[in-house]
Amino acid sequence: MSLAPGVVRDSIIECFLRLGREASIEEITNAVYLKIGEISKSSVRSYLSLNTPGLFERVDRGVYRLNGDAGITPSLDLTSSPKAVGKSTIFFDDAIEWLKRQKDNSIHAVVTDPPYGLVEYTKQQTEKLRAGKGGIWRKPPSFDGHKRAPLPRFTVLREEDLRNISLFFKELSSQVERVVVPGGNIVIASNPLLSHIVADARPGAVPSPPPLRRRTPPCP
Repeated sequence: MSLAPGVVRDSIIECFLRLGREASIEEITNAVYLKIGEISKSSVRSYLSLNTPGLFERVDRGVYRLNGDAGITPSLDLTSSPKAVGKSTIFFDDAIEWLKRQKDNSIHAVVTDPPYGLVEYTKQQTEKLRAGKGGIWRKPPSFDGHKRAPLPRFTVLREEDLRNISLFFKELSSQVERVVVPGGNIVIASNPLLSHIVADARPGAVPSPPPLRRRTPPCP
């Protein structure tokens, strides 16, 4: 699997920022796996070694933390102030609650990749993902000799799950539309099986017609 430059680095840094402490290679690998998909422990170990003592510090056998001299603060919680990472500022917060605190027409663009079905990142489902034992996550067959990362199987969502998705995106879209300047760009990643729900959730959108159901012919 080919990854864009910096993806592994950013995922490891995000792991430390969320934990706010040192972490074992096992913990880091699991966090990176959930973020970007299939990755070996040896790849994570190599990346940590190559960037120590620049970005990371080795505090024990197989245990690392962010280097305080690198200008990245490892402690990041809901009550902390925004953190600078390079030229970016990270806010660790509930996205909708953060948007509610922003002024109208104050943001020029939004690019977001929210959880499509919401249920795939619940504690129960992420535990099944790590264990490789069922749940909503399924690993597609290998393609052209390459292993593929697990993907959520949205065909198993219940009616209640679909209603929750609609409510979530209605609230998200109403806040995003409010804060983005007129003419600004809004890009929301979605999935073909759920994109109609995301589109219908936009304020003022015309609801889609219900899906056609095949009628069973009467018995002769």
